[in-house]
Amino acid sequence: MRPFHIAFPVHDLAAARAFYGGVMGCREGRSSDHWIDFDLYGHQIVAHLDPATEARSPVSSSVDGHDVPVPHFGVILDRPDWEALAERLENAGTAFVIAPHVRFAGQIGEQATMFFLDPSGNALEFKSFADDAMIFAT
Repeated sequence: MRPFHIAFPVHDLAAARAFYGGVMGCREGRSSDHWIDFDLYGHQIVAHLDPATEARSPVSSSVDGHDVPVPHFGVILDRPDWEALAERLENAGTAFVIAPHVRFAGQIGEQATMFFLDPSGNALEFKSFADDAMIFAT
């Protein structure tokens, strides 16, 4: 599988650097006064400065009894990496939109999931499937 790339707006590069580099543990790549590349589990994410961007609350969609923020992005991790990230975020005092939990238990698509916002209000979801063969199962 090839790495994906996503660019997204942030209102403060120092806050983005502290969150993605410090809290999330992403290795920093190239940067300028207007953007920062981060390595998110082998994928390239780029925080682009837009001072007009204010922290925002995404709209939500109901999934399994939770209001899931939309839009959002993240990575499907193996369970040990997902658990390590959940612990890292909890230890950093991250306010979860949806706390780490397992949804669709015992069903097709069973997954551990968590949602949280970066300092600019960008929503992230990280998940881990009980069986990766179920990622696209219907």
